[in-house]
Order: sequence, then structure tokens, then C-alpha cells
Amino acid sequence: MNHIVTVQEAVTAFGDFLEPTDAELAAIEQEMPVILADVDLLDAHIVTLDRVPSEVDERRIRRARRRALAARVALVNRTVDTGRSGGAA
Repeated sequence: MNHIVTVQEAVTAFGDFLEPTDAELAAIEQEMPVILADVDLLDAHIVTLDRVPSEVDERRIRRARRRALAARVALVNRTVDTGRSGGAA
């Protein structure tokens, strides 16, 4: 008879290492506006998958694309501003 062995102990032994660090959570929080804007853009595209996009659909996609681009620009500007060293000499 073959016994089935679980690996629960091996998995939970490294449970603390599987959690995201505070730095990773902060990075995700900083990128959240970009993630949400991309989700809105995907939603706008998904709506039009099975039909020809109407004028309203096209406007929705354009607005979502602009919001996604603006969120990316804002993220880049934030990371550039935080990466700069101290004031002028």
C-alpha cells in the first residue's frame, strides 16, 4: 500500500518568506493608479470585442487610453522626483 504524504509542513515552514515585503507593498501602492487605469482601458476594449465599436465606445477607449498614459507619466514623474538628490548648491 502506498501512503500519500502531504507537504503542508514544508510549505508552511517557509510561509514568512512568501509574503511581500514592505518595500514591495509600497511599490505596488505607488503603481496602483497605473494598474487601475490599465484595467479601465482593458474594460473599454473588452466591451467592443464582439461588435463594431460605436462612437461612444471609441470615445471611451480614447479617454481610457489618455488616463492610462497620464497615470504612467505621473508615476514616472514621481519616481524621478524622489530619485533626485538634495537641493541646489
